[in-house]
Amino acid sequence: MSKKKSSGHAKRAKRGIGFFIFPFISLIIAGTCIVYIVNWSRENGINKEVMETITQDAIETNEETGEVKVDFNKLKQKNKDTFGWLKVNNTNVDYPVVQASDNSYYLDRNFNGESNLAGWIFADYRVNLESYDKNVVIYGHNMKDGSMFGSLKKILTKEWYDNKDNQNVTLETEKEIRTYRVFSVYEIPTETYYTNMAYSNDVKYLEFINELKSRSKKDFGVILKQNDKILTLSTCASNSNNRIVLHAVLTNTTPAE
Repeated sequence: MSKKKSSGHAKRAKRGIGFFIFPFISLIIAGTCIVYIVNWSRENGINKEVMETITQDAIETNEETGEVKVDFNKLKQKNKDTFGWLKVNNTNVDYPVVQASDNSYYLDRNFNGESNLAGWIFADYRVNLESYDKNVVIYGHNMKDGSMFGSLKKILTKEWYDNKDNQNVTLETEKEIRTYRVFSVYEIPTETYYTNMAYSNDVKYLEFINELKSRSKKDFGVILKQNDKILTLSTCASNSNNRIVLHAVLTNTTPAE
């Protein structure tokens, strides 16, 4: 057999192998994606059940006034890592917040500490509520079903940020209720700058928070001062290389009843 004919047979053989291999690989990839989506959906469902149990056991609603009270003793019995309760108006963010000794633990564990792809909403491990840190940073996954920080994308819409009712964010702790006023909302490529908690002096800190303010899609008319305390919420954008961020400044603190 000539080399030319041999070469032709080899090419046809390679094409034949490719004809079977490529569809097989595609099926494997498709199957893996389906399994991942099914698991993700299942674990979202588990987290909804966890949240329903938390609401039933640790939330008290006054039927006459409609006032809602969080029982932190019951929350801490469920999870000693309980940090507080976060509420952002006109989003689905109305959750207990946890805090671990690192920023990885609750990326893939829920409030009960169970393995879960949806994770939970958690405070940066460096935050100390007792010392009134200047920047309280809280993270959560951008879940497609709108749970965790999945609805935080709303803050980038004109309908949300032009509504004054949405400009107050509440962080309730065991000892007090903190009210923050939104001063900046934006999307930005992944970075660590806005999660900074160490500043060499007050002037540098004021430069820092004014930089955060300058990034905002809307000017909320908030004048920042060097002794201000801020809250930072962060989640992935639809483009996983970007982050959606909200900053708010502490305006009021009332003791918890």
